[in-house]
Amino acid sequence: MPAPHSRPAPSRRQVLFTASAAAATAAIPVVPATAAPTASGVATPALPGATSSPPSGGARRPQAAAAAFPLSAVRLLDGPFLANMRRTCAYLLFVDPDRLLHTFRLNVGLPSAAEPCGGWEAPDVQLRGHTTGHLLSALAQAHANTGESAYADKARLLVSALAECQRAAPAAGFHRGYLSAFPESVFDQLEAGGKPWAPYYTLHKIMAGLLDQYQLSGNREAFDVLLDMAAWTEARTAPLSRERMQSVLTVEFGGMNDVLARLHLETGDPVHLRTAVRFDHDALYAPLAAGRDELAGRHANTEIAKVVGAVPAYEATGDRRYLDIADAFWTTVVRHHSYAIGGNSNQELFGPPDEIASRLSEVTCENCNSYNMLKLGRDLFRHDPERAEYLDHYEWALYNQMLAEQDPDSAHGFVTYYTGLWAGSRREPKGGLGSAPGSYSGDYDNFSCDHGTGLETHTKFADTVYFRTAGTRRPALYVNLFIPSEVRWDELGVTLRQETDIPTGDRACLTVTRGEARFALRIRVPGWLAAGDGRAALTVNGRHAGARLQPGTYTTVTRHWRTGDRVELVLPRTPVWRPAPDNPHVKALSYGPLVLAGTYGDTPLATLPAIRPDTLRRTPGEPTRFTALTDGGRVSLRPFHEIHHQRYNVYWSVVPPRPAAGDVARYPLDDGSGTSVADRTGTFADGSLAGGAAWHTDGDTTAVALDGRDGHVVLPAGLPAGLAELTVSARVRVDTLAPSVRVFDLGYSKDTYLFLTATTGAGRARAALKIAGMETEDFVDATGPLPLGRWTHVALTLAGGTGVLYVDGTETGRNAAMVAGPLLLGRTSRNYLGRSQNSTHPYLHGAVRDFRLHNRALSADQVRRLAQG
Repeated sequence: MPAPHSRPAPSRRQVLFTASAAAATAAIPVVPATAAPTASGVATPALPGATSSPPSGGARRPQAAAAAFPLSAVRLLDGPFLANMRRTCAYLLFVDPDRLLHTFRLNVGLPSAAEPCGGWEAPDVQLRGHTTGHLLSALAQAHANTGESAYADKARLLVSALAECQRAAPAAGFHRGYLSAFPESVFDQLEAGGKPWAPYYTLHKIMAGLLDQYQLSGNREAFDVLLDMAAWTEARTAPLSRERMQSVLTVEFGGMNDVLARLHLETGDPVHLRTAVRFDHDALYAPLAAGRDELAGRHANTEIAKVVGAVPAYEATGDRRYLDIADAFWTTVVRHHSYAIGGNSNQELFGPPDEIASRLSEVTCENCNSYNMLKLGRDLFRHDPERAEYLDHYEWALYNQMLAEQDPDSAHGFVTYYTGLWAGSRREPKGGLGSAPGSYSGDYDNFSCDHGTGLETHTKFADTVYFRTAGTRRPALYVNLFIPSEVRWDELGVTLRQETDIPTGDRACLTVTRGEARFALRIRVPGWLAAGDGRAALTVNGRHAGARLQPGTYTTVTRHWRTGDRVELVLPRTPVWRPAPDNPHVKALSYGPLVLAGTYGDTPLATLPAIRPDTLRRTPGEPTRFTALTDGGRVSLRPFHEIHHQRYNVYWSVVPPRPAAGDVARYPLDDGSGTSVADRTGTFADGSLAGGAAWHTDGDTTAVALDGRDGHVVLPAGLPAGLAELTVSARVRVDTLAPSVRVFDLGYSKDTYLFLTATTGAGRARAALKIAGMETEDFVDATGPLPLGRWTHVALTLAGGTGVLYVDGTETGRNAAMVAGPLLLGRTSRNYLGRSQNSTHPYLHGAVRDFRLHNRALSADQVRRLAQG
């Protein structure tokens, strides 16, 4: 039993808190139990005693144009999605609630003899408690979708135990309404400017789980606990100044704005909306509202969850700014920050826009990110169902990331944390967390955020397959996803059954199996069709429909539908090579909605394999499997979501035709005035002098002098794109030797670069090439440093796995076992002379001139003549 909490005299902060708590509690509406929803998940009626809060300006609250069917109205049929759900549901029934409740009970002085959990639920981990919220949501979804009481019964036990902990909070020294597995003092640290690990994030998961229990499973006690938590949150945040609250929001808080806005929409209580708006984070919302992409360097899932809350905020307030923020964010992330599988982030962070191939690793695409992006896209689609792009991305990420995160060989649906996309990655546990032998997570030792969202993802596949128009005046049924399933539209008295072999095949069939009614059937024509050469076909009762099937839209068939009516859709598929935005010679392969990956068993890969697209052949008898020739031989390609327990490859190097020999860029750096430097080939834009760089003339020689403090030359983006081999050369005068000072550095970041340094700590000049994802850099060392105080010609040639470094026309270093080649650099975005990608490195003190980039690896004799010229 924990030591008793001491209670010092109340501070001014506590007095304010108590007053706020009293006011917030008084605002809680008294709702009779009859107002709770049924297990069908149908929206609850207006709550008696609640005062509706209209949007600002007296406008009517905006209504979504499309609405989801309740989970109880959609039944999954046999297929990969139902198989995943069954495995997760087995875990929901297996997991011991007392083990998850252990830290909640101890936190308020209640006894617990349960064995502690591991991972992020361990008693010494700040994030403990979050999984219980995810579990509540998953149990609610499973109950609503299947109707099986076992899920509701287990959730009632959990909720009752949490309610007991909440009631014990005041006696433990906490304020009324507080519910968590860690002390309330953590919030004192947060408000004082500390950085504890995401306390509001954990509270959000619990609150969201309680709301789901109420709305989807009819659990009235969950709602009461939630109302007290909401009152605590209002009381806790109300005394904070706006500046202090914005400081609090710099620590990850999950979707507190989302759950509080949704609670307001449920109750009509304006207090919940007031609290929700307090969680609007200006540092994120302001640039999005202004149309600026400032996501680089931000923790991706922290930001995504904040934006998910913008859509219910729009619905609650009528303020269009919220919807615009949500749409701007979704569009920016999907179009400029997403990988081939539809996921985003590298090392959990957003990078600069359109940097994809240059930011590959084994820890790309955290699965929580896509869980939240799908929620966001789904909500945006409800308000703009004409924009099929929302559901195109939903389908793409669902197949290629979310379906694939679960281990099909695990009885309990164990999931990965990341989906790595560097060459030779494999699905594996997150570092530092335990897992079941041979799988990705585990029953009790692998709790993490992705373990939690995995519980939710795999119990709600049915929630987006079909939508309908709000109301029945002009009824329309949206078929969003091609998943074997059945939907019951009770308002119209009809049932439709979807049978499909997608994604393995190319056909979907919808049959009216009960009732008759007039409505519009709106079927998504996937946007991925536009990249192929086939045309979709639609028939109704065997006759071709006259509707236009435009990729990236919904096609509509309106008629009086009767039992037995049958609609068939054919979606022809073609292999499509999809270039990365930052390197058109690095490509992923898709087939219909599926990304295909190469299978490599236990063979590690040092870098992206080179593939020959012209050798792609379908495997006989296998509709979604192919083979192709790579630099390592013929490789088998299959749907990415099917590949488990072995290494794989998603991105490939595709070597372009060899161009005519010549310089692709030449900057003599003899302009002599102004701050611009011109490319004499006319291929690239001007570069510029930066910092303490200045023109210097010595006799007949004009060059750029660099002061060693911040002087450097900025070359345009794009160097050296599309070159499978190259020679990069320059003339340099080094006036001061310092380790890591650069002659040139072409790349994106300190993880992807091609550089030449005048000396290393070992006293040797070094040229190095590295692509993010490689374990170590390729390098060529000279025998010594570059000479001091005189002009020196330097050249580096790269071709066929060999790098050669020349100084004054003489070879001084060679590496014949280089892993990567210059083709993988792509359209570099940060190219410098005299400066490193790494901001901690010194600047060059000296001068540079005559920078050239040639599209061949010159011979030793050619380099010698170039040096003498």
